[in-house]
Amino acid sequence: MTSSGTDHSRRRFLTAATTVLGGVGAAFVAVPFIGSWLPSAKTQGIGAPIDVDISKLEAGNMLTLLWRGKPIFVLKRTPEALASLPKVENELRDPASAESEQPAYAQNEDRSIKPDILVVIGVCTHLGCVPSYRPEVGSVEPTWDGGFFCPCHGSKYDLAGRVYKGVPAPLNLAVPPYRYVSDSTIRIGEDDNSAGAA
Repeated sequence: MTSSGTDHSRRRFLTAATTVLGGVGAAFVAVPFIGSWLPSAKTQGIGAPIDVDISKLEAGNMLTLLWRGKPIFVLKRTPEALASLPKVENELRDPASAESEQPAYAQNEDRSIKPDILVVIGVCTHLGCVPSYRPEVGSVEPTWDGGFFCPCHGSKYDLAGRVYKGVPAPLNLAVPPYRYVSDSTIRIGEDDNSAGAA
């Protein structure tokens, strides 16, 4: 009888020890497994605002970067490029950007906070191709004043990202939310409600 009493206490001890060790083991397996469901730091950062240094961007040049998986064009326009904007208004589908996507502070002739710096999402509004920057006068056709040309189906945009009439693209290039952190740094992905006063 004594030996069977000892067996019961040993069984209880072994059962309890096995249960505890099993629980600890399950926790060690579950933590990384559940952690794998969480988005990675890279994935979390894709939608985060990004800062762009424009201090070395020369007039007539453009930076291309990625934000939320889309190309962003940051163009420093020349005085000649700015002077060409009103000249092409009669050839544009939506010259006042009434139907297009942009923050209120960019719904102007320049489609920007500061006239010389244009920030647009570089995705054609027809089928999502990436237009090329073609600043040269006559580079697309003899009357071309420069802008963005989509090689997929021939859509054309002026140097403010406004779409021409008679092309497949229905809307102007979209302007993402952005603001100036300093004179030489733009933060893309954050709105600046005071920018309209700038």
